[in-house]
Amino acid sequence: MKIYVKSLSLKTDLKNSDMPNADAVKSNLNNLKQLIVRASAIANEGHIPSAFSILDILWVLYDRILDVESIKSNNPHRDRFVLSKGHGSLALYAILANKGFFPESELLNFCKFNSNLGGHPDCNKVQGVEVSSGSLGHGFPMAVGIALSYFIQKINGKVFTLIGDGECNEGTIWESALLASHHHLNNLYCIIDYNHSTDRALKLGSIADKFASFGWSCEVINGHNHFDIYKALTLKHADKPIAVIAETIKGFGCSCMENEPAWHHRAPTQEELQNILEELS
Repeated sequence: MKIYVKSLSLKTDLKNSDMPNADAVKSNLNNLKQLIVRASAIANEGHIPSAFSILDILWVLYDRILDVESIKSNNPHRDRFVLSKGHGSLALYAILANKGFFPESELLNFCKFNSNLGGHPDCNKVQGVEVSSGSLGHGFPMAVGIALSYFIQKINGKVFTLIGDGECNEGTIWESALLASHHHLNNLYCIIDYNHSTDRALKLGSIADKFASFGWSCEVINGHNHFDIYKALTLKHADKPIAVIAETIKGFGCSCMENEPAWHHRAPTQEELQNILEELS
């Protein structure tokens, strides 16, 4: 018997009319995607499809849920976000730039020798990055540790972390999941970017069933639907951590990249860059 529910059954008074104008948001996101692609092309580096699959999730987090000013002021009680799948750094950098942590033009220095913006995010170099991540399976345990420290100190802040479906092959993911449920960390939200990139190597089946069996509350959502994302990340549970399984498309919004494994870690040629920019304009 499944003990999780689909997003359509979420109990909320939120209406679609409460969300920001969809056309304006799409325009903003397409502008950020263009910036991401330009940065990758200049650096000849980066994981563009991984960034595109999580951009909607990060947008909702930083635009609707996290208190950006609290992050900028380094409030010790702030809600925190940990990008465990650090190779999606271009998405995080684009959102942070959009929210004023640094100029958007700085993104075009991505992976240059003297740039603070590396292929994996570094908390010692980039304001707004909570932990240095990139080695898969490490960010999630750190998020669990932060959530546990908040619980012990009776701090009301929430901790959000985003992991990849391929990252779920790491043993530390499930060790951390057990620890979080054991301590009833209902201040912890783990978002799983289920873009099925690992299916060719190892099919994971129902990630929701797996997290539920580890004692988590689970929601399965469309990871590109901002209404669903917001509902899932504002749910409250009495005594369980919350897993949000976001069904996403790798390379979302770019026809040549969507679900195309060859694009996993490559930069566009100048011809491809122009075609992609035209599609996103």
